[in-house]
Amino acid sequence: MTDNNGAIPTPVGRRTVLIATGTTAAVLAVGAAAPSSPTTTTADSTPAAAAAVCTLTKEMTEGPYYLDGALVRADVTEGKAGIPLKLALTVVDDSTCAVIPNALVEIWHCDALGEYSGYVGNNGHSEPDDGTFLRGGILTNSAGLANITTIYPGWYRGRCVHIHVKVHTGVTLTSDGSFTGGSELHTGQLFIDETITTAVAKISPYSTNTVTRTTLAQDSIYDDGGAASGLMTLTALGSSTSSGYTGTLTLGVSRS
Repeated sequence: MTDNNGAIPTPVGRRTVLIATGTTAAVLAVGAAAPSSPTTTTADSTPAAAAAVCTLTKEMTEGPYYLDGALVRADVTEGKAGIPLKLALTVVDDSTCAVIPNALVEIWHCDALGEYSGYVGNNGHSEPDDGTFLRGGILTNSAGLANITTIYPGWYRGRCVHIHVKVHTGVTLTSDGSFTGGSELHTGQLFIDETITTAVAKISPYSTNTVTRTTLAQDSIYDDGGAASGLMTLTALGSSTSSGYTGTLTLGVSRS
């Protein structure tokens, strides 16, 4: 099953999104452009170096598996088996690089067997489907950071390993644990280095997914643009692949 019903999708929005890899990228980019100097902090607590390395890229397709009514929660795993993945996603304004607090960062992705909640069976597996596993989001804190706990995504026919993401502002939290209203500022996808995915694919339950895996290089959405195309920086949580990873990325969105 391929996003956008098998067709090669085109960018869906007129908005642009800024994506940077954070402090490491800032140091490298600034160092290439000017003599090195200590990173300073502006009055709004945004590192001054960050403003110099903002990279703009277009949004990516929402795909066919989005569902309204996602729960607002920091942990979306719901007991799903898989390697731990802790996302640390920072949202900033694309014109100033100032962090955006209280933005809702929403994610959704398939499980280790390539099945999306609400659509179980599309990748050939039979399993319980509550319509909510591996879906949800959290408000960014005062530093613009959203920390979300999930599992490493699996894969399905025609797509590389990826996570869908939306950024909303001005939402109202509802009594049923969801949200309503606000403005949707960004729709994109997050990607992971192929070397790590290759290691993950050897570990159960990922190893039981017999669907042929599409690599980053073969994917119809990812364009080999690195962090500018949503490629996260992953840091190991332990000494083994099964210990899991932290995935970080800075998303800059247009508020105009």
